[in-house]
Order: sequence, then C-alpha cells, then structure tokens
Amino acid sequence: MYREGMKVMAGHYYFTFVSTYQAIKAEKVLSGERWHYKMVPVPRSISSSCGTALRCSPDDAEGIKTFLQTSGVLIEGGYTLTDSRAKKPLSSLFKKND
Repeated sequence: MYREGMKVMAGHYYFTFVSTYQAIKAEKVLSGERWHYKMVPVPRSISSSCGTALRCSPDDAEGIKTFLQTSGVLIEGGYTLTDSRAKKPLSSLFKKND
C-alpha cells in the first residue's frame, strides 16, 4: 500500500471507477504488485457522489492505469490534485473513454 512520507510528491493522482465492484477489483489485482497506492474516499473536488478512489504517486499513474486496463478493470477517470481539499482538481487527465 502507499504510505505517506515514502516519497516527496507535488500532488497525488486519483483513479475513479465506474462502480464499487471495479474499485475492489482494482485493489485485488494490484495487491502484491510493485506500486504504492491507497484506496481512499473520492475527494469532493473530483465528485460529490460517494465512492472509492485509488490514490497513487503521479510517477506510478501511467503504469497502474495500463496494468488495471489490461486486467479488465473499468476506470472512470484519472485526476491530479495538489491538495485534496482544493475546490477543483488541478487537472482531469482522462475520462472513461480515453
């Protein structure tokens, strides 16, 4: 799992999923892999709906995205935030159909 303080980061990368089932599937397929991540509530700056997101280092995001997609996990979107309390995400890097 991702542990705070292991790496100095400018921000975090968040993956959102189309369903809770897909979030659980993401956690399952990533267990034992080399990436550091943490399952967290979706920040309100990304969505006002309830849900679970995967938070990781921006450096690991592309590798995790590719791995999840090849493992059949349905990702809704990917976002970079510099502060989870920010009113708007720094950037929306992709949406479901990207």
